[in-house]
Amino acid sequence: MLIILTKKATEEELKKISDDFEGYIKVVADINDEIIIAGGKRHVEGEQRLLEEGSKQENLWGGGVDLETREIDYNSVINLRPRQNNPSRDILSLDIRKEFDKLVKNYIL
Repeated sequence: MLIILTKKATEEELKKISDDFEGYIKVVADINDEIIIAGGKRHVEGEQRLLEEGSKQENLWGGGVDLETREIDYNSVINLRPRQNNPSRDILSLDIRKEFDKLVKNYIL
């Protein structure tokens, strides 16, 4: 299940978005509009939904969070962006990672 979050997730929402991977949540963050979409089995699902909602591709970054360890990762195929100086599945920019972290902490952790 995918849920767009613009504020802290409720316990019920956390349960729904963590069901796909038993406590791990895939996240796509729009670092410009400060919203995230969480849940689902593939980042591309969230990416497409945010694009439909008006987000711009260059502002969308993928990763995930383990609810048990509270560890945030920055790995997703949608992050492969040589034109934005990110030739990796990982988010390489420390500034973008900080924004991603901030949104995940505000809305999920």
